[in-house]
Amino acid sequence: MVRRRAYGRWFADAVLVLIVLGLIWTSATNPNFQWDVVFQYLTHQMILGGLVTTLQLTVLTMVIASVIGVVLALMIISDDPWLRGVAEAYKWLFRGTPLLVQLIFWFNISALYPKISLSIAGVGELFSFSGNSITPFMAALLGLSLHESAYMAEIVRGGVMAVGHGQGEAAKAMGMKPMQTFGRIVLPQALRVIVPATGNQVILMLKTTSLVSVIALPELLYSAQAIYSRTFEIIPLLIVASCWYLAVCSILGVGQYYLERRLGRGHKSKR
Repeated sequence: MVRRRAYGRWFADAVLVLIVLGLIWTSATNPNFQWDVVFQYLTHQMILGGLVTTLQLTVLTMVIASVIGVVLALMIISDDPWLRGVAEAYKWLFRGTPLLVQLIFWFNISALYPKISLSIAGVGELFSFSGNSITPFMAALLGLSLHESAYMAEIVRGGVMAVGHGQGEAAKAMGMKPMQTFGRIVLPQALRVIVPATGNQVILMLKTTSLVSVIALPELLYSAQAIYSRTFEIIPLLIVASCWYLAVCSILGVGQYYLERRLGRGHKSKR
């Protein structure tokens, strides 16, 4: 069999190479990029501090959102209509309103509840705190976690529904309780579906944390903005923030790839 020469593909590859080289050349030679300023601020104390805050927000948000998401998923797939109704209402509320609006709402929660407390009849007040004591970090964590948990609920539900119904029936026949069945049989198999989607959500959340700059939380983008508001070097500082976002997202992408491959190893060997 004689292969045809792919002149069209060669031409397309050559055009793409020329475009990429042109972009690299114009970026390297354009003085307006101010690469010296970029390298100067790449490891600046404020930038690194903002990066740490961004990473903290991402990790804490995903942990809290995952826990709430699992609970919501169990409520959705339960036989109790009230539990399903509450979970669906939760999803409807937090997925149906913009995250930016939610962040600003939680940041100004003291206007609605000047004092937040929990009391039990006959026992008294268990705890209370002022709404004004909610810091920007707390407001950001609350807004991001509640918003993300609505999406994690759907991811977990989809993973659980992907597991064959017969698995649960077999576990029930062996005398396992519902929570044991979920924790030992269903969830481990559902992770093959949950992990890839959750990995994408982690990367998305890392970038979504930039929204909390509107409530003056000194994360990565806000730190860059604080610097260029004084120096007026807007483009170089935005490039600095973008470089760090790209670096961390690349690391997370590599970790996600190896984790997916490890989880799918046993599944592939059965084929």
